[in-house]
Amino acid sequence: MYQVLLTDRAWPSLDIETEVLAAAGARLIEAPAGDEKTLCELAAEADAIATNWAKVTPAVIAAAPRLKTVARLGIGLDNIAIPECTARGIPVTNSPDYCTHEVSDHALGLLLALSRKIAFFHHRTKQGEYNLGAGLPLTRIKGQKLGLVGLGNTARALVPKARALGLEILAHTSSGNDYGTGCQMVSLGELLSQSDFISVHAPLTPATRKMFGREQFRQMKPTAYLINTSRGGLIDEAALEEAIKSDCIAGAALDVFDPEPCDLSRPLFQDERVIVTPHAAFISEQSLEQMRREVMEQIVQVFRGEKPRNLVNLK
Repeated sequence: MYQVLLTDRAWPSLDIETEVLAAAGARLIEAPAGDEKTLCELAAEADAIATNWAKVTPAVIAAAPRLKTVARLGIGLDNIAIPECTARGIPVTNSPDYCTHEVSDHALGLLLALSRKIAFFHHRTKQGEYNLGAGLPLTRIKGQKLGLVGLGNTARALVPKARALGLEILAHTSSGNDYGTGCQMVSLGELLSQSDFISVHAPLTPATRKMFGREQFRQMKPTAYLINTSRGGLIDEAALEEAIKSDCIAGAALDVFDPEPCDLSRPLFQDERVIVTPHAAFISEQSLEQMRREVMEQIVQVFRGEKPRNLVNLK
């Protein structure tokens, strides 16, 4: 019987995973903790590893002689040692579009909350202060510019939603490809200096880690907002804290952090110009069911000797 090691999860039940794997004659083993030592011990008997946020390191890969596939329960792949998998001919999969609607909706919701100062007013009124003037000035959304850093599935889903509000869209990708969106493609410097809102949708790689630092914040408008629903490691949080404290930018909305969970007592996260949500953008009942089922089915495809649907290496 094939054994599938589940490193960690963000949902209460394992009914979908158990159902899909049992139908293929496979058994699910859940790790009691997602640390490297524990995963190395359990990986010795694993034919597949499914990971949500835990790190599948080179050591974990090396400790799994029977390993046939590693599956990411999500989109980003920065927590999987892909080079080691590729060197051993182990296919790595993910679920690239399971939460496209949810994350683009969340990013747009954060934009609205920042622009209309909804979170600010909510916080103040809950403290007993009913004062419109505390949140002024407010600016009309229509005609302002939204800059998208990255144009993956989520960013492309955000484009028509933002346009419906009358926002003008700028975008930056390393390739300059607009993927048929009709967005005005600009350099990163132009996007930073021209945008009223910047929404980050780039993958986390060695090249993009802390791509938003002191230099980038200095190029932004003092009235601009930063929105990040992608990966926390893309932002230098110390530089962001400094930029907001010095009024270099107007504020930020963050759903992802480095590390996670973040230390909510830090001044950055206590500042009322910063909206914080607990890596919640991807979640809906529908997105979780789609992702969980799709990932388990891809593991089964590998067990059957088939090419998995969302193969990210060995192409």
